[in-house]
Amino acid sequence: MPNLHTEADRQAIVARIGALDEHTPARWGAFTAPRMVAHLSDSLRMATGDLAVASKRTVMRYSPLKQLIIYVAPFPRNVPTAPELLARAPLPFGSEVRDLLRLMDRFASRDPRGPWPSHPVFGTLSGGDWGVLAYRHTDHHLRQFGA
Repeated sequence: MPNLHTEADRQAIVARIGALDEHTPARWGAFTAPRMVAHLSDSLRMATGDLAVASKRTVMRYSPLKQLIIYVAPFPRNVPTAPELLARAPLPFGSEVRDLLRLMDRFASRDPRGPWPSHPVFGTLSGGDWGVLAYRHTDHHLRQFGA
C-alpha cells in the first residue's frame, strides 16, 4: 500500500506535484490548483499536530469501517472537509508548493511507530495509518487535477 513514509511513494507524489501550475484546471470540484495545494498543506499540518481541527463523533472512528475507508474504499468526489482545512487563502503558487513539499518531508521524518495526533473523523491512528491516509488524500487531489 502506498504510504508517504516510503521514499519512492513520496517521490512519485513530488513528481506529480511538479506537473501542476497555478492554472491547471480541476476535473471536478470547486478547488483551484493553489487552493488544493493549500488544503493538502493544511491537512499535513493537521497530521503532525500543528493545526487543530475539531473532532466529530462518527461511526468511522471504529474498526473495521475505519480501516476499510483508510485502506480500501475509493475516495469519493466532493465530500465536505473540515472548515479548518479551507480557512486560509493560499500563498502564491510557488510558495505554496514549496511549503507542501517541506511539510511532506517533515511528515515523513516522523517515526511511524511514535505517537501521532488523533484524526478528527477517524480518531486514533498509527503513524502507518496516517502515512497511507496522507498518501491517498494527496493522490485523490492530484487526480482531481489530472496530475
